Amino acid sequence: MPTEPPADPPADPPAPSVELTTYGVGPWKGPMPTEPFYDPALLEKGDSRNVVDRYRYWTMEAIVADLDLTRHPFHVAIENWQHDMNIGSIVRSANAFGADTVHIIGRKRWNKRGAMVTDRYQHVMYHPDVSSFALWAADASLPVIAVDNVPGSVIIETFEFAPACILLFGQEGPGLSEEAITCATSIVEISQFGSTRSLNASAAAAVAMHSWVVQHATFG
Repeated sequence: MPTEPPADPPADPPAPSVELTTYGVGPWKGPMPTEPFYDPALLEKGDSRNVVDRYRYWTMEAIVADLDLTRHPFHVAIENWQHDMNIGSIVRSANAFGADTVHIIGRKRWNKRGAMVTDRYQHVMYHPDVSSFALWAADASLPVIAVDNVPGSVIIETFEFAPACILLFGQEGPGLSEEAITCATSIVEISQFGSTRSLNASAAAAVAMHSWVVQHATFG
């Protein structure tokens, strides 16, 4: 496990010591900080990563350790049968909304392009099939909430999420497999008002995660 950063680290690097660039921040200017969560190479060369200002120049391990202190208790699970390009975007949203862990069900190799390297800061678990995932969820006492517009679903806008749960998503096009729907504790769908039959998979996942956040996250 990564070591935790020191207590009460600075929220942002001191403004006079950094130079904003079109891709992030340039090399550190002024006396070099000595806190162990800083990456010497990034301080020397600049930090072009897609991270919030708080984490500029931090090592990846320190960022993960700091995120572990505030992750939300909901998980995200994704079926991976078709190497769907939406999986990466779902992982990126899971990172943005502070999900505990992302679970990849099926093939271990998945399309990471849409993740924009956020998977490096996100805990990811792999399950070879739905049955092994369902056993893990049961052992962890986490209800599985399937997100798909199938018979038996209820609208997400009136659904009450458990504080600790797993949001389960399927592939673009076919949606969730029958086995995945069977293992779910509840099934929710997102209300739609236009002509299309379904939302893009990654868009639906972001809506579902935000619905959990609205009910359970602490703001301000």
